Amino acid sequence: MEKKLNASFFRQLLIIRLIYNIIKLGDFMKIGITSDHHGIEKRNEIKKYLESKGYTVVDYGTDDENGVDYPEYAFNISKAVVSGEIDKAILMCGTGIGMSIAANKVKGIRCARVVDKNDAMYASLHNHANAIAFSANLDMDVIYEIIDTYLTTEPSEEERHVRRVNMIDSYNG
Repeated sequence: MEKKLNASFFRQLLIIRLIYNIIKLGDFMKIGITSDHHGIEKRNEIKKYLESKGYTVVDYGTDDENGVDYPEYAFNISKAVVSGEIDKAILMCGTGIGMSIAANKVKGIRCARVVDKNDAMYASLHNHANAIAFSANLDMDVIYEIIDTYLTTEPSEEERHVRRVNMIDSYNG
């Protein structure tokens, strides 16, 4: 009897969590996306993918296939996260490194450069990342895994993680 009760309880908990994720992560979550000239085609594919999953997507460019100054795009999307215009940001450039460095110059941004779904999970879970950056050279299957993992992983409420995130957010050095 106790095993049936536990299984039923956990099944109900799973259903509640699923409903919560659909409500929180679907139509109500606004995702910003940007890239430099390296990521234009993939950015457009990602937009379609996210919209098909019910996300609202705001595109911060670029559409210029010539070389652009990626910090400008990183700053714009990062300011949108901090202001609350969007909930989370996805940045893409040749390596993901430049975009992540530029994004992290905006106070209130915790942008993680990620290369796989494991990085994406811990970026959200442990570091409460409100932005991720990655290389436009990754395969689309890997990009979709990264995005899905990042957007569906809830930040940890464990005291040690919250304490560390607060230390990062409050640093003014």
